[in-house]
Amino acid sequence: METTSGPVPPGVGQITLRYWASAKALAGVGEEQVAVTGPVTLAWLIEDAVSRLGAGSRLEKVLDTCSVLLGDEPVGTRDRASVEVSPGQAVEFLPPFAGG
Repeated sequence: METTSGPVPPGVGQITLRYWASAKALAGVGEEQVAVTGPVTLAWLIEDAVSRLGAGSRLEKVLDTCSVLLGDEPVGTRDRASVEVSPGQAVEFLPPFAGG
């Protein structure tokens, strides 16, 4: 599976990843489209993003501490390897923040 920013070939869908705050700074992008041929796990998406955008950086650690929304539903404490993400869905990574 690969990421894309151009036209999507037939049979391939896209998952939108959105990074906020420190995740955005470390990823170098606020949003990206990941081309997939079917459902993937949240763990796979994180591993893929780290290998493409954050190799050698703190991105993996930050994404591991993020609150994650799948659409508008919080993932919470579910095992990320068991969370299925389908083409057409959006995943948002919200790092912890201080203040109020």
